[in-house]
Amino acid sequence: MEINILAVLVAAIIANILGGIWYSPRVFGTTWMKLLGWDPHNQAQMAQMKKNAGKSYTINAFASIVLAYVLAHFIITSRSAAPDTSPLFIGIETAVWSWLGFVVPVSLGSVLWEGKPWKLFFLNTMYYLVSLVSMGLILGIWQ
Repeated sequence: MEINILAVLVAAIIANILGGIWYSPRVFGTTWMKLLGWDPHNQAQMAQMKKNAGKSYTINAFASIVLAYVLAHFIITSRSAAPDTSPLFIGIETAVWSWLGFVVPVSLGSVLWEGKPWKLFFLNTMYYLVSLVSMGLILGIWQ
């Protein structure tokens, strides 16, 4: 199984850019913080978040690379099972099934056991759907 590492890196970078946009204050960032119980006007909370930002971004970037790499494996396997299917379709389909089969069930724990709000669940899982589909497009097309 030969994985295009450059495609994996590009997919991971795109996912991180999408995350920066998705969780920015102009899109869903303020709502996300409120759902977590954070106050965007609380200087101490914001200072703590900024203090940990470098470490958090680094770990998240690494996690995105792992996610893109594993998704690439799934796409290659799907492609070999259906060689006449469009690579674009395979990338999207594999991403959606991965999201539905792994992200959604695992994320449910935050609502069921941690008491997080359903709105937070939907906000976060929808980000992962958008992110995975974007990665699937890149990895599916970039053979």
